[in-house]
Amino acid sequence: MFKKDPLQIIAFQSYGTDSHFYLRGRALQDESIDLEQGGFFRLLINSWKRIETDEARHVGINIKLPDGTILKTESDAKGYFKVKADLQDLRIMANTEGWLACEVAYSDVNVKRNIQENNRFPAEILIPSTKAEFGVASDIDDTILHTGVVSTLKWRLLYNTLFKSAKMRLPLKGAAEFYHLLHRGKSGENANPIFYVSHSPWNLYLYLELFLKQNDFPKGPILLRSFSNMLKKKTPNEKPQKQKEILNLLKTYPDLPFILIGDSGEHDVDIYLEIAELFPDRIKAIYLRSVKHEKRIIRVKGLLENYKTTPALLVESSDQAIEHAKVNGFIK
Repeated sequence: MFKKDPLQIIAFQSYGTDSHFYLRGRALQDESIDLEQGGFFRLLINSWKRIETDEARHVGINIKLPDGTILKTESDAKGYFKVKADLQDLRIMANTEGWLACEVAYSDVNVKRNIQENNRFPAEILIPSTKAEFGVASDIDDTILHTGVVSTLKWRLLYNTLFKSAKMRLPLKGAAEFYHLLHRGKSGENANPIFYVSHSPWNLYLYLELFLKQNDFPKGPILLRSFSNMLKKKTPNEKPQKQKEILNLLKTYPDLPFILIGDSGEHDVDIYLEIAELFPDRIKAIYLRSVKHEKRIIRVKGLLENYKTTPALLVESSDQAIEHAKVNGFIK
């Protein structure tokens, strides 16, 4: 009989406020995926492990805050967990950038398996600094990461995801510099929060987290979706998950305006323009990176041609976006 893998908890970098704690994560078997390994077969094996996860279902989980507060929850049938709690003075436990560090652990006495890291797993939530003047909600695929999402049958997207390690993936030129300028803001010291919002599945969380870190993007919550939601048929009036996440950010931070960044390849333009119509005073600008797909570029240009609600630009490069952000006083 095969020995079962030890258990782990992956806490997704989440976000909250001075009075609201919010953390998401997943309880899983630790299958020892090396995100930096190369080689065709090793990458294929690691990709399969990312997709074919073995969840720790319906197990008790504790979240311990720096002041000793313990919050309790339980993983669901897919191993996911979510914790929401109304507390006080959370910001004083965060660092200067707004990150509040805590620990996650299994609490269920029925868990008999070996647990990695002596049952202590790191977690963080972002509580935007009081210095923040705006937030940034950015797509990932073909906005900061070359993916090939508009290729025929999305073959290039599949190839890049399955057969390239995070270390091998290339960021779009100048994207990291632009995001650091936005993070620092017009004073150079603003600590504006960056949120990475994608339709990719949570199975790619660690992969994308490593990509952002290795390519020196500002640290920020990564907001994805579950495989089950990807396969589920949407009701006619149901909004895309990316749109729901951005609307939740606007609700969580009612006094914080936002800049939205995406690309012309998928549905970012539709999502962002609809959000701007709902919150015309909250969206400072929309930047859409041009992808190499003529029909989609023509469509986006047509939508933006007479759009006046908020500044919305189709840009060929990060330099164009940087120039616009400087002129409008978003960055130094």
